[in-house]
Amino acid sequence: MRIGELSQRTGASPRSLRYYESLGIISSERRENGYRDYSADTVRVVHNVRSLLAAGLAMSEIQEVGECLYTEDLSEADVCDHVLELYQRRLSSVEANIASLTDTRERLTAELDSLRERQHGAAEGDG
Repeated sequence: MRIGELSQRTGASPRSLRYYESLGIISSERRENGYRDYSADTVRVVHNVRSLLAAGLAMSEIQEVGECLYTEDLSEADVCDHVLELYQRRLSSVEANIASLTDTRERLTAELDSLRERQHGAAEGDG
C-alpha cells in the first residue's frame, strides 16, 4: 500500500510515517515509479507506535520495544518483561520531572510573595 493509504488506515500523517521509516521502525519497498510500498503488516506496527506514543513513551524508548513491536498487537499481547521495565523507567523519569517542577513552582511562589511584600512595603512608605 502507498503512504497515503497507510496514513488513512492508521491515522498517522505521511510525515510521521516517513519519520518512523527514517528511524528504521517501519520499512517500505520502492516501486519503479519511486513510490513507497508498505506491507499490510505495517498497519499493526504503526498502531503499536501510536499507542506507545499516546502512553507517553518517546520514540527512542519505542525503538527499545524490539520484535514485539512487529509481531504482536501490543494492546492484546502478553506483556514482555523488557516492556514493563521500559514503562517503569519512563514513569520514574516523569515522577522526577514532576518533583523538579514542583520544587521550581514553590521557589517561584516564595520569590513572588517576597517581591510583592517588598513592593507593598515600598508603596506604604511613599504614602
